[in-house]
Amino acid sequence: MTTDAVDPRRLLSDVDALTRRVRVDQRVTWVALATLAAVTFAAIPIDWFGMRVHCFGDGSCQFNRLGTMFFWPPALLLSYTVIAVAYLRIARSRGVETRVLPYAITGAALTVVFTAAWIAARIYLAGHPVPANPQPTAEWIMFLDRLVAPAGTIGIALLVLARLERNLALLGFTVAYLAVVLIPVTFGWQMHTSVQAEFLPPQAISGLVLLLGAAGFGLAQRRQR
Repeated sequence: MTTDAVDPRRLLSDVDALTRRVRVDQRVTWVALATLAAVTFAAIPIDWFGMRVHCFGDGSCQFNRLGTMFFWPPALLLSYTVIAVAYLRIARSRGVETRVLPYAITGAALTVVFTAAWIAARIYLAGHPVPANPQPTAEWIMFLDRLVAPAGTIGIALLVLARLERNLALLGFTVAYLAVVLIPVTFGWQMHTSVQAEFLPPQAISGLVLLLGAAGFGLAQRRQR
């Protein structure tokens, strides 16, 4: 009777390789980013045509974004549902499980809480005309306003997904996305033709960043598989 010797280092290497393989199979990051990009782009015409602007003779303007307010909450909730279902189906087709439900639940909860704060801010602004020569708004107020906006909510929820997937690449992408959203970064693209046009560059750029991220993660996963 003989006993085959087991190399502990080789065994650990095989276990590590299997663990990495399972993690790769569990990730469908491109689906989440593509879904969120689609919703972001869909919100642009809603915001453009749903915004109501009334300017006064002194150059001040009053506006509200009711179209956006009514669009984003159900759109985000539907997005997280689609993402969760897609993750579960794809992961199970690969013979693995996935921990996407905490991400979807977190995203839905953030949508409800942050949307309430965002709507409150929008209602306040709608009732206070913007003067022709407004004083600069405190940076921390603008930062919080962008944080509770839908784009900021998307970024915070993606941090949760990066943690669940133990995905350093997604973490780095999310930090970069939040920087674009919260600073905000417009890459010099400015439009001053109307009040609606002022909101277009950051919306389009955040959607483009998500779309490029989806393409990048999809290509990377295809190569890994």
